Amino acid sequence: MEIKYICPYWGSETLSPKTFVQKALAAGYDGVEMNFTPEQGFDKEVKETFKETGAVFIAQQWLPPKNESVDEYRKRLVDRLKFLASFKPVFINSHTGKDFFSFEDNSSLIESCQRVIIETGARIIHETHRGRFNHHAFSLLPYLEKYPELELNADFSHFCNVSESLLEDQEHILEKIIPHCRYIHARVGFDQSAQVNHPFAPEWKTNLDRFVGWWQRIIDLAKERGEEVFYICPEFGPYPYMPRLPFTQKEVSDQWDINKQMMEYLKENLQ
Repeated sequence: MEIKYICPYWGSETLSPKTFVQKALAAGYDGVEMNFTPEQGFDKEVKETFKETGAVFIAQQWLPPKNESVDEYRKRLVDRLKFLASFKPVFINSHTGKDFFSFEDNSSLIESCQRVIIETGARIIHETHRGRFNHHAFSLLPYLEKYPELELNADFSHFCNVSESLLEDQEHILEKIIPHCRYIHARVGFDQSAQVNHPFAPEWKTNLDRFVGWWQRIIDLAKERGEEVFYICPEFGPYPYMPRLPFTQKEVSDQWDINKQMMEYLKENLQ
C-alpha cells in the first residue's frame, strides 16, 4: 500500500494556491489539503494549479461560527460541500455538526452529507475535532452504530484534549473508532492542548510514540482491507495552536519545519 503525504494550507494562506502547491511538492509532499478563501480569482487558480501539477487535492470544509438554527447551518454546510465537490477532490475533509447540537440534529446533518455524496459522487470524510459532532471518543460511538458507513479523519489530539488524557483508559473505545478511520491528521497533542510545542522534543516522546502507535494500527487495517493508497497530513498548526512567547509574540517552533520533519519521520517509521 502506498502512503501519500499531504501538506496543510493552514498556516500558509499568505501564499497563492500555485505558489503553495509548488512549495509543497518541492518539499516532498504528494499533494495538499486546502480550505478556500474568498479572494477574487482564488477558485480559478486552484483549478489551473491542480490541472498543471497533478498534485493530490483534498478539500477542507470548515465554516466560521455563526449564531444560527440547525437548518440555517445545514444550508451553509450543504452549499459548501457541493461547491467543494465541483473541484473533484480526492475527498472532502469535513468539520461536521456542532458539539451542542442534539444527537438527532447532528444525525440529520450526517444524513444531509450522505445525500451530497449520492448527488455529487464526492467522498466525504468527517474529521474528529473539538466543537463537532465527533468531538469526544465515547460520544462518537452512537453515531458509528447508527451510521456504520461513516468515514473518519483521525485527529485523536482532540480526543486527548477533551478527555484530559492520552486515552489510557479508553482503548476499548478507540478499538471501535479506528476501523472507521480513512485519513490521518498527524498531529501530536496532550492532555491540555491539541498540539505539543514540538513533537520531537524529548519531553514529548511518550506522546509521540502513543500517537504513532494509533496511526500504525490505522495503516495496518487499511492494508487488511486491501486499500492501495492511504493519505496522511502532518497538521501542526500556526498560532494559536502553536504557542507564542509572551511579550515578543515569537512562535516557539516553526510550523512548516515541524510538519516536514513529521512527514520524513513517518516515512521512516510507519510500516
